Amino acid sequence: MSNNFPKLHNAAWPGMVGKEPDTPNPPIELDTMLDYTAAAEVGGQKFDGVDLFLFDPHVSIDSTADDLKVLADKVQSRGLVIGSVVAPVWPPTGGGSAMDEGDDRANFLKQVKKSCSIAKQLRELGVRPYGIVRIDSAAGPDDWYADPEANQKIIAETFRQACDIAADHGEQLAAEGEICWGGMHSARRMVELLELVDRPEVLGFQADMAHTLLYTLGVNAPEDCILPEDFDWSDIATFDAAYTKLTDALRPWTLDFHIAQNDATVHGTGSHDKTGRHCLADDPKGKLDITKQAGYWLRDGVDGQPHKKYRHICWDGCMFPNDVMGKPETWNNILAAMVAVREAHGWES
Repeated sequence: MSNNFPKLHNAAWPGMVGKEPDTPNPPIELDTMLDYTAAAEVGGQKFDGVDLFLFDPHVSIDSTADDLKVLADKVQSRGLVIGSVVAPVWPPTGGGSAMDEGDDRANFLKQVKKSCSIAKQLRELGVRPYGIVRIDSAAGPDDWYADPEANQKIIAETFRQACDIAADHGEQLAAEGEICWGGMHSARRMVELLELVDRPEVLGFQADMAHTLLYTLGVNAPEDCILPEDFDWSDIATFDAAYTKLTDALRPWTLDFHIAQNDATVHGTGSHDKTGRHCLADDPKGKLDITKQAGYWLRDGVDGQPHKKYRHICWDGCMFPNDVMGKPETWNNILAAMVAVREAHGWES
C-alpha cells in the first residue's frame, strides 16, 4: 500500500446513535466500539483512529482532566488516536436549537464551549493530532420553513458566536449537512448558511457520503433537487453530472469527510430523525461507487489532484443493528473500502 494519508478512522457514535435501552439495539459501550475498531485488519492495515461523540455513556461533556487522561490511555492502548469530536448541541443532550435567540442559543453555545475545551485538552494530551468539532443547527426543517430567511439569519448568528468560541480554543467547527437539520437540509441552503456565517477559517462543512446523496434527491427540499424526477439509477452519466454539481458547491467548504454507503432511502431508529440511510460497505442496494464518489470530495474536481485538506477520513455507519456491528467481517469490509479510497485518492507523506 503506497499511501499513508489520509489516516483511516472509525466513528464510535454508531454505538449510541439510534440506540435505546431495553430494546434489541441498546447503546454499545465505548470500550466495545474501540475493540471492534482495533480488531479490524485488511492486508496488514488497521484503523488509525476513532472519532467520538462527547456524550454519555461514551464521553461525558462534563469530563474532568482526569477523565480525559483515562480516555486518552484507553484509546492509545489500542494503538489508536482521536480525530474529530461531535458536540452534543441538541435539546435532549443539554443543548438547544441554533434557530433561537434566547435560552436555546445559550445552551447550544454552552455545549460548543465544553466540546472545544475537551477537544483542546485531548490535543494537549497528545492523543488528538487532528480533527474538528462537529455541530449542526439542532433544529428541524419543518420549523425552519415557517420563516426561511429570518431563521437562516438566526442560525448564522448562532454559528458566528460558536466560531468565536472555537477560535478561542484553537479549534475549527464543521457543520454536518443532513436533510433532518433546518437550514442545512439541502446543498443550496447549506452553502448559503456557510456564506452567511462567513468564517471560513473556523467554520466549514462536514460531508458524509450517505447524507449528501439525499441532497441530490431533494429530500425535505424538493425545490433544491439536483437529479431529475423519477431518476433512473442506471443512468450513470446523469448521476455523475449531479454529483459533480453537488461536490463542486460543497467541496471548497469541506473540512471533514465521512466515507459511507447509501441506498437512496431515509431511515431513523430510536429518537433519531429520519435521514440518509447508512448501509454496509458491500450492500448490493447501495447507490454509491464508494471509491469513485469519494474522489469527488478528495480531489480538486473529478480529474484533479488530491487536495490534501483532510488529514483523516472516517467511516460513519449510524443505526446499524447491534448484531451486525458485532460481526468482525462488518469492520473488515468497511476497512477494506477505506483502504481502497486511500489508495485511489490519498497520498504518501
